[in-house]
Amino acid sequence: MKTAVTALLSGLLFGAGLAYSGMADPARVQGFLDLFGAWDPTLAFVMAGAMAPMAIAWLFQKRMTSPIACEAFDLPGTSLLDRKLVGGAVLFGMGWGIGGLCPGPAMADLAIEPVKAAIFVLAMLAGMVLHRFASR
Repeated sequence: MKTAVTALLSGLLFGAGLAYSGMADPARVQGFLDLFGAWDPTLAFVMAGAMAPMAIAWLFQKRMTSPIACEAFDLPGTSLLDRKLVGGAVLFGMGWGIGGLCPGPAMADLAIEPVKAAIFVLAMLAGMVLHRFASR
C-alpha cells in the first residue's frame, strides 16, 4: 500500500511539474526540436534544472541500503548498447518529434487535452502490445 501511494503521489507531482513548466504542450517540444527555425530553448532549461536534484538523489542512493518505499533498488544491470536499445531510442525520438509528446506528458495531457492525448496514448499502447508480441 505504501508503494502504491508513493507511486501515485510521485506521478501527480511529475504531471503537475510537466503542466506547470509547459512541457505537456507538444508545440513547446517541437519548438525545441526545430533547431533551424523558431528554436525554443525552454526544454533545455527544464532538462538542466532536472539534472541538479537527480545528481543529489544519486549521491543519497549510493549511501542507502534500500529505498524508502520499497524493499530493494531496481537498477539496470548492464550498460550494453545493442541494436534493440538504439532502435528503440530512434523510434522513441521519431515519435517524440512527430507527436511532440513522450509517455509522461501524454499521460498529463489526458487531463489537459484528452482527445488529442488519447490518440497518442492509444498509439503508444498499441506499440507496446506490438512489441510484446514481436519479442516473443
